[in-house]
Amino acid sequence: MSDNGNSDQQQAADEWEAALAQQAGKSSGEINAASLDALESKGSGPTMEETNLDVILEIPVTLAMEVGRTSISIRNLLHLNQGSVVELDRIAGEPLDILVNGTLIAHGEVVIVNEKYGIRLTDVISPSERIRKLK
Repeated sequence: MSDNGNSDQQQAADEWEAALAQQAGKSSGEINAASLDALESKGSGPTMEETNLDVILEIPVTLAMEVGRTSISIRNLLHLNQGSVVELDRIAGEPLDILVNGTLIAHGEVVIVNEKYGIRLTDVISPSERIRKLK
């Protein structure tokens, strides 16, 4: 990749960071790069627990934003074409679900920064609540 491509990516990342920094009030469950850096810099050296955590931090996960769902028959599915409207189980303005590997972790709203879509987290599901939903 060229240096110009890297600088464009860095500029876009900087613009997203600036947009996110402007948002009013952060939820207590929100983790950002600064808080992760602060956690990593505490102490004189990495403990065994921190070393083990570093191993899993690079594991890729699938992040999905869900606007809504619906169930339709195959017959109706085959009749869909350009311009068709599919009714979802959500009311307009309801927060989106943010799923990681199919597990609900937060709710959010759509934002646009530099003509690109993003999601602002409005409610993060606590780890204990996520575990309760698995049972």
